[in-house]
Amino acid sequence: MSKYEQILTEIEEFIDNCKRQKLSGVNIIVNKEQLEEYISELRMKTPEEIRKYQRIINNKEAIMNDAQARAEDMLQQAREETSELISEHEIMQQAYVQAQNLVDDASAQAQQILDNAVNDANDIRMGAMQYTDDILENLQNIINHTMENVTMKYDAFMKSLNTSLDVVTANRNELYPKDEATENVEEQSENTEEAAEDTEFEDYTVDLNEYKN
Repeated sequence: MSKYEQILTEIEEFIDNCKRQKLSGVNIIVNKEQLEEYISELRMKTPEEIRKYQRIINNKEAIMNDAQARAEDMLQQAREETSELISEHEIMQQAYVQAQNLVDDASAQAQQILDNAVNDANDIRMGAMQYTDDILENLQNIINHTMENVTMKYDAFMKSLNTSLDVVTANRNELYPKDEATENVEEQSENTEEAAEDTEFEDYTVDLNEYKN
């Protein structure tokens, strides 16, 4: 298991162990700082994973060297077989033809080995890039969905507060004279706005169904 997969597994276990929101079977309460810590760790591991796949790509040179050595062995074998065939003129002519065929076959096989090595190295490089991009895309989607969820719940919370404030204001207007009620309402409105600005949402909910494939 790569370090990427290990971190993603830890994130999944972290989400599974989070406390569920009351009266909900899919929503959980997630600690923002701990989730950001996992995300930061995943970002730090990215260069290490890329270096790992770079080392795999660098093995292309070793594969090519091996292919070249095999090609040279085949050419040497062809030369040796050619020298053994040369005894008389007719045998020499026949040996030349056979040797040339062996050289052509060896060259073709060597070129095929080199081509396969280059293709394999390119496939490994593209696979590593796609794997990294898939992980980052998945993480980006999680962050975007989480931010949207938090924004929606914050807006709903503020709307609920404003509705409650309107009800309280109307009730107080019925209890106090107009001037006094106006002064009290303005004071209450300022206190509510200051309280809303000072509120920090350290915990927020995440819908697990949104991230299940």
